Amino acid sequence: MLGSRAVMLLLLLAYTALGRAVPESSSPAWAQCQQLSQKLCTLAWSAHPLMGHVDLPREEGDDETTNDVPHIQCEDGCDPQGLSDNSQSCLERIHQGLVFYERLLSSDIFTGEPSLLSSGPVIQLHASLLGLRQLLQPEGHHWETEQTPSPSPSQPWQRLLLRLKILRSLQAFVAIAARVFAHGAAALSP
Repeated sequence: MLGSRAVMLLLLLAYTALGRAVPESSSPAWAQCQQLSQKLCTLAWSAHPLMGHVDLPREEGDDETTNDVPHIQCEDGCDPQGLSDNSQSCLERIHQGLVFYERLLSSDIFTGEPSLLSSGPVIQLHASLLGLRQLLQPEGHHWETEQTPSPSPSQPWQRLLLRLKILRSLQAFVAIAARVFAHGAAALSP
C-alpha cells in the first residue's frame, strides 16, 4: 500500500516540477474551445438590442450585477507564458466567469423579457456558455466555484439598463477568453 502511494506522490511531483498541477491529458480541447469562444464573441455582440449607441452612466455604489464580475487578471496566468507553465488557474478563472454569466443570463433580467426567450441570440449565447463551460471541465473533475449569489429579482424598468451592462461586461470577458483559447490552440495543442 505504501508503495502505490509513493509512486503516486512521485508522479504528482513530476507534474508539479513541469509546472502542471494536473496531468496533460486533462487539458481542454483547445481548438474546440477556440471555436466556441469565437462564437460567444459574435453572439455577445449580436445580443445587444438594435437601439444604436447607448452611453451607460457610471454608477458609484453597490450594484450586484457588476461588483462581483469575475475579471481575468494578470495573476490568473492567462498570458502566453502562464498558459505554457500551468494553464489550470487561467482555465478555472474562465470557468468561474462562464458560471457567473450563465446565472445572469438565466435571471429575470433576461427571462423577464418574452421577446428574448425565442431562439434569439440570448438563448444561443446561454447555450454556448454552457457548452464552453462543459468543455473546460474535464470529466470527473469538479472545480470549486465561488458561491455566486443569484441576482435578486429586478424591476421591469431596470432590466434594459442591466442587460446592456451585463452584455457589455460579457463582451469584454469573452474577448479575453477567446484570445486565451486562440493562443492555446496555436501553441499548446498536441
